[in-house]
Amino acid sequence: MEPTYRKLVQLYDDVTESTLIKQVRDTESKYVGGIMDATGIPRPNHGGTPSAMACWASALVNPDSRYYHDPGLLDAFERAADFMLNRQHPDGTVSLGSTNFNSPPDTAFVVGGVTQMYRLLEGHDWDPVKPAAAKLKRFLERTVPAMLTGGCHTPNHRWVITAALSLLYEIFGLPELVARAEEWLAEGLDITEDGEWTERSNGIYNAVSDIALYHAGRVLNRPELLEAVRRNLRMMVYLVHPSGEVVTDYSGRQDFGHTYDMATYFLSYRFMAAHDRDPLFAAMADYAGSFIKGLEGVNNNAMLQLLVYPRETDISGLERAPLPDRYVKRINAAHPIGEHLGRIDSVGHHMKIQHSSMHLAFGAPVVRLREADTSVTIMARTPSFFSLRHGKVRLLGVKLSTSFSPGVVKFEDLVMEDGRYELGVELEKGYTGPLPKQHLPERAGAGRPSPWYLLPHQHRPMTHVQTHRLTAELTPGEAEWSIRIRSDEREDVITQLTFILGAEGTLSGDGLRPAGEEGRYVLKQGAARYEAGENAIEISPGAEEHFVSEVREDTHPQGCQYVHINLVTPFDRTFTVRLL
Repeated sequence: MEPTYRKLVQLYDDVTESTLIKQVRDTESKYVGGIMDATGIPRPNHGGTPSAMACWASALVNPDSRYYHDPGLLDAFERAADFMLNRQHPDGTVSLGSTNFNSPPDTAFVVGGVTQMYRLLEGHDWDPVKPAAAKLKRFLERTVPAMLTGGCHTPNHRWVITAALSLLYEIFGLPELVARAEEWLAEGLDITEDGEWTERSNGIYNAVSDIALYHAGRVLNRPELLEAVRRNLRMMVYLVHPSGEVVTDYSGRQDFGHTYDMATYFLSYRFMAAHDRDPLFAAMADYAGSFIKGLEGVNNNAMLQLLVYPRETDISGLERAPLPDRYVKRINAAHPIGEHLGRIDSVGHHMKIQHSSMHLAFGAPVVRLREADTSVTIMARTPSFFSLRHGKVRLLGVKLSTSFSPGVVKFEDLVMEDGRYELGVELEKGYTGPLPKQHLPERAGAGRPSPWYLLPHQHRPMTHVQTHRLTAELTPGEAEWSIRIRSDEREDVITQLTFILGAEGTLSGDGLRPAGEEGRYVLKQGAARYEAGENAIEISPGAEEHFVSEVREDTHPQGCQYVHINLVTPFDRTFTVRLL
């Protein structure tokens, strides 16, 4: 029995035990049969009751589980299936609960797992489980109209719906399911040559798109979908810190700046390792599997899919390649982001999109550097342009804020030259004149109110346009990084360089003074030392050229420590992060 499989059997048996006691047994409750989540409310979403059901289904049919053919678990599973049918809306959808009501994409997430549960139970030679399988099939059949007509919010939702359509087609064989999947796929895949998806979400939505498009590619016989998955998985090899923490420093979604590991990539690496017979993917599958520690979304449950697809996940006998721990990896260096952004006005949406984001940082350049236990990320078009891990030390980010814009500077350019990395941006700010006569609203100035929001501001001429150039040059040394910050000659722009550090470490230094909220300091002079475990870094030199504690429109989330260095333009200053 392979180690990952053995671990998963024990883990999911423990999950089964812990979730069974959370099932609502009160027959008078509208939630009867559901499993309570952290809110205390059972929900039919992909992280709620179906997620636990995936573990239960796996345990019921797996001879290696201590719950194999357990009558009590089967009874609980049938109750949960009834809950899913009872909480399914008349239009076939389910609601996420926290938001997204009568939601086609959230229904698609659930379909992605329930189709696999159904196949596992229906294909198992045990008559008592067939009524439960029939209930799952009824739930799925009800979802078909919503999957055939429903829309999405975000880029990855398209691929989750496409996967749901494909998996439903495997069961029901309706050609209109394939036709609808092809409509979504006709939009083209939103991935760069180096493997980055639109949302740049290494912690969450990369893995969502990967597993969805694997199944869509498998069912629809579309190898180009597997190529997209392959690209992202190759990129992710270089987006993991030595601790196993995924790089989320530039995410365009809710994983931004939070801690995630590789667990949700396990199945995608495993499927593609088996498909390609790829030793690197096999090693990454083992690595990702080592982080699995509880419930996943039902569409990405490790044990469920190992049991449903034993041949497609078989990597026994496949060699494992060593995982790289020393590299300089440039990502999206050749991506034509400038060209793409330059075409926005011609599209005609005027930067308006409902219930989603434009994700304008898609394809922005990133550089990843790793030297054993030291890991660095340099990135453009994001609030932080530099982050570093040194053993247990977490320098979560370095950002520059200015009163010119005002707010955090997002450097647009990133170039590498002679071992140095230079980021640059030219900020622009102007004023608007009166509306030309031909664009004035009817009866404007005739004594009637003229609301500001009803004026066509897009036609105002710009006046007195000002620019401000800022650059950051990053240079690695033997055991240090130098950060050179330069401005143009514009005078008296209040600027703040901020080092964001993990809350778990200890800060010290004679030049530190408190700056407002707890955990925030200005480094007036000298050096600041930050220690975590047996590791430390030193930041120097300090400066306090102004007394502003917070630049307008810059925010500092809770749960971190901040060291600010206060500058006034013009400046050309070099700061050092020394590894100790």
